[in-house]
Amino acid sequence: MVKDKKITPKSIFTGAVLRIILISFLFMVVVPLLWTVMQSFKTSQEFFADPWALPGAFNFNNYASAWEKANMSAYFMNSVYVTLVSTAFLMILAVPTSYCLARFKFFGGELIMLAMTLGLFIQPAYILVPLFLLVAKLNLLNNLTALSLIYAIIQLPFSIFILTGFIKGVSKEYEEAAEIDGCTRLQTIRHVVLPMIKPGMLTVLIFNFMGFWNEYAMAFTLLTMDNKKTLPVGLQNLMEVQRFSTDWGALFAGMVIVIIPTVIVYAFLNKKLTEAVNVGGLKG
Repeated sequence: MVKDKKITPKSIFTGAVLRIILISFLFMVVVPLLWTVMQSFKTSQEFFADPWALPGAFNFNNYASAWEKANMSAYFMNSVYVTLVSTAFLMILAVPTSYCLARFKFFGGELIMLAMTLGLFIQPAYILVPLFLLVAKLNLLNNLTALSLIYAIIQLPFSIFILTGFIKGVSKEYEEAAEIDGCTRLQTIRHVVLPMIKPGMLTVLIFNFMGFWNEYAMAFTLLTMDNKKTLPVGLQNLMEVQRFSTDWGALFAGMVIVIIPTVIVYAFLNKKLTEAVNVGGLKG
């Protein structure tokens, strides 16, 4: 029988300190976010008069200016395309690779897994220059599909690392039972393995969605044409334009446009993500 933990002055003090730290981090995240949203409804005159004052009215013209005049609509659609295609490429490559590494023993398998693990420590910035030269040599600059494939390949080590752990947590007896019932290997993966590793797949999808949507350095390097740029790169252009035209409201509206999709995705999938992490922790 598990005994209840006694409440001691030390535990009370520790809990209070942890709560203070968490509230401080929450404050540092929420306040800048709310401040940015507030500025997006202000006119430039209101912004210069008092940056901390509430807007006199909800000025949606700033969003219209950012969306149409600053070409944010085109940047938005480019980001949607790159994010969705990157995610599709990633899952097509990561799921079967993870299954093979988790279930089969073959020559070089451990070496491949080691290489994937080492890939976790390689930052994209380290390979940006040679990658640019390679992409330019292949005439794939300003190609959104090529950029999507590059994104997916860069995130393969993280995704395989996560999915391999979940697949190993699935008992082989389920697959053996499916094979006895006449299922092929592909049918077993589709109807047995994939439903049981949904938490892991969801974890990979959410983290990579946010990463693909917000990625800047690689998109800035490989996309040189204005009509091919993604939202983070387009936002940088908007900052340069609006800074000299003193239209600060449109600038902050552009920032909110970039933030909104990730906030929506996280708000709807937060509970499922927490459940996925907990399941992964229990299996590990």
